[in-house]
Amino acid sequence: MLTLSALIGTGAVQAGAATPQALPAGCSGTSPITCHYAVSPGNYDVTVSIGGTKAGQTETWAEARRLMLPATSTAAGAVTAYSFTVNVRQPEGQPTGQGGTGTPGLDLRFGGTSPQISAVSVKPATRPLVAYLAGDSTVCDQPAAPYTGWGQMITPAVGPGAAIANYADSGESSGSFLHNSALFPAVLSKVKADDPVFIQFGHNDKQTSASAYRSNLTSMVTQVRAKGGVPVLVTPPVRRLFSGTRLTSTALHVNGVGVNLPAEMRAVAAAQRVPVIDLTAASKTLVESLGPSASAQLYLRSSVDGVTDNTHFSQYGATKMAGLVLQSIQAQHLPLADYLR
Repeated sequence: MLTLSALIGTGAVQAGAATPQALPAGCSGTSPITCHYAVSPGNYDVTVSIGGTKAGQTETWAEARRLMLPATSTAAGAVTAYSFTVNVRQPEGQPTGQGGTGTPGLDLRFGGTSPQISAVSVKPATRPLVAYLAGDSTVCDQPAAPYTGWGQMITPAVGPGAAIANYADSGESSGSFLHNSALFPAVLSKVKADDPVFIQFGHNDKQTSASAYRSNLTSMVTQVRAKGGVPVLVTPPVRRLFSGTRLTSTALHVNGVGVNLPAEMRAVAAAQRVPVIDLTAASKTLVESLGPSASAQLYLRSSVDGVTDNTHFSQYGATKMAGLVLQSIQAQHLPLADYLR
């Protein structure tokens, strides 16, 4: 997993003592501090100055719960400038509006035990690399904590000059995503040369035949390539369903009609000569290493009855899954790798 120092990395520059300042224009509140900027959909370079006259601990979120900076401590009188690029769209969360559509423009939220900000700069980004995410509820921007998609947790590792555009949507299969105008067609209309498109499906392909699944994935790959983008297939993360100390075939995405979906995705990747991130294998290793009990912390747990949702992730679990994705991006030197902190 990336450390906090690695996440801050090249985006942070230590400055001298801070002079007393009011909140930047567009911002209000104390804990959290919220800022709103009436900008049009697009990609924006943002620089925030974390810190001020008091010691603080500040974490930075953008739009629909996309973590941009983990909790960062600053001493009294010290300011740290931190930069990132944000994709702004409407709806700002899930493309079909599930969980709410948010507000037009750019929203920033500064939380933590004692958030301190001294300045915020927002300007249009000039030809950033945009990494598009196509997937389901395990990937998407979930509006309410602790329910979290891994796409919301890879953003702290992405430096300025690259933006994550998370078009994943709850309940989508490879076929429904491909044909919904708000989803794959919307992604395709925006993809530019060299933009990576990370494609993860399987959880909702419960009755999809092998041929249909391969066809859906191949269609997405072919269309992204035709636009000059870089398709990357991502096998689905495992469910937490154990038989003894090992995950079941259902957990490993052998679906209701006997199709081994990760194996089919790997076959498409080989046939089409596209990169594949084997998140099924990586998450299997992680979940089985933790075992039936400890692995529960990766998944959602009801605050009412304590029952664990064995498919969707807690913020902690989504962070761990994001770390596995990032490791593979770095290891394979995929297009986003040069922008990781």
